[in-house]
Amino acid sequence: MSAARLTFQNELKAHLPILRRVALGLTRNAAAADDLTQDCAERALRKHRLYQADKSGMRPWLITMLINLHRNQIRAAQSRPQSAGGDPEILQTAAPDVLHARLDLADTARAIEHLPEDQREALLTVVLSGMSYKEAAECLALPIGTLMSRLGRARAALRKTLKEEAR
Repeated sequence: MSAARLTFQNELKAHLPILRRVALGLTRNAAAADDLTQDCAERALRKHRLYQADKSGMRPWLITMLINLHRNQIRAAQSRPQSAGGDPEILQTAAPDVLHARLDLADTARAIEHLPEDQREALLTVVLSGMSYKEAAECLALPIGTLMSRLGRARAALRKTLKEEAR
């Protein structure tokens, strides 16, 4: 095994926890998040020759791959019956960007679950991956203004939902 391949594998291993966190946010199910993370790691290993370290860091490249795999799974699952509900493990890794300190984490997770898919992806990509807006926009293949607009709408919807639940 070449030194470059070994370096690639070690860097990939270092990014697995963040991939799992983002996958859990996207899927809202621990088993599905594990599968998505594994699929992403396998694809990264198969496509390692396409990775351009000088163009972008590995984290944005992997998050982009993870999101694309998730979107493919959603499209494939549309023809199959879907199971109801999420996974309580999402509550353990929910976004640290809570709107009010007094809000219950479970309410926040439920509110995030009800966001439109594009807003949820934008919010989770920024919050769970810790990427800058620029990196997240590149991962989601969006102009930065569109990403910021989706984040603004997602945060406004969360505020509204959580304010209504607090009454």
